[in-house]
Amino acid sequence: MNLLHPARPFLRPEMRNNSEPELYRHIYPYTKVSRIEFDGYYLPPRPADPMFITDTTFRDGQQARPPYTARQIVDIFTMLHRLGGKSGLIRDSEFFMYSEKDRRAIELCRELDFKFPRITGWIRANVDDLKIAKSMEFDEVGLLTSVSDYHIYMKLGLDREKALNNYLAVVEKALEWGISPRCHFEDITRADIYGFCLPFALKLMELSKQSGLPVKIRLCDTMGYGVPFPGASMPRSVARLVHTFTDEAGVPGQWLEWHGHNDFHKTLVNGVTAWINGCSGVNGTLLGFGERTGNTPIEALVIDYISLTGNDDAADTTVITEIAEYFESELNYRIPDNYPFPDETSTQLQPAFTPTA
Repeated sequence: MNLLHPARPFLRPEMRNNSEPELYRHIYPYTKVSRIEFDGYYLPPRPADPMFITDTTFRDGQQARPPYTARQIVDIFTMLHRLGGKSGLIRDSEFFMYSEKDRRAIELCRELDFKFPRITGWIRANVDDLKIAKSMEFDEVGLLTSVSDYHIYMKLGLDREKALNNYLAVVEKALEWGISPRCHFEDITRADIYGFCLPFALKLMELSKQSGLPVKIRLCDTMGYGVPFPGASMPRSVARLVHTFTDEAGVPGQWLEWHGHNDFHKTLVNGVTAWINGCSGVNGTLLGFGERTGNTPIEALVIDYISLTGNDDAADTTVITEIAEYFESELNYRIPDNYPFPDETSTQLQPAFTPTA
């Protein structure tokens, strides 16, 4: 078993517009189980200060279940505030803004006038979508900016240079309109870090400096390929990714988020690994709802945050049980009997939800 490679050579961030996509077939052989490589490059932990949670229950979380009604969104948003919003532990919550229901839910949540979670938007990286965010007076919006060649070449039908120019044009327009962009580096764990991601991040930091507005980056482990193991190599090493963006691209830890998926049972440990290596924000959903296998469960992040910091007052953990009861009674979702945390005090489970046509 080949677990150790020579220490990595020094690499310089340089935009490489390959004629063919880099698919890393030695790591992702397509017809076989993906490989985890080690290069013997170890990094000491460097915990983020501060650590906080960002929420995507109403965006990614709705891609795995029937959409919430506006009233349900208000109810859940209020429970998020009670769980960790009073202290600011749950810092932000992102919303779709395309449908009339989405816009109504945003309006109702704004009327609650909570300081935290802050309400932020999510759009595709195009100016037409950005106009919606501007019309709704958002001061921060997430932009879908795919970074792997799987997405750039094979999904979007572009090359790296065209994708980069498209993304930067939207970022520049957002900054011109006074909107702080949060670029979602989609599929980061299958991307060329030095040949695309870091040059992109460096340009974003330049634009931030010129505008005086923060430009945030969300590291999106879209397929759940990230690993927490010391000495693992990029692009799969969570620790290496975080250190590389903070140290080599100059992204402040408070402007960096980790967004994980649970395809390989690592979403929680990867999120905590991001925290203890300098990434302030970890993005998650209540009960781990999310595309395919789900996202990092917010209730689990709350417990790990308290365990890491000793700050018992940062969250009201009794709300976790209320959230579980709400999902069971209001949404007819059956929480598995062995699911950690939420169901320990629940006495009755509802029938499993069955989608209807």
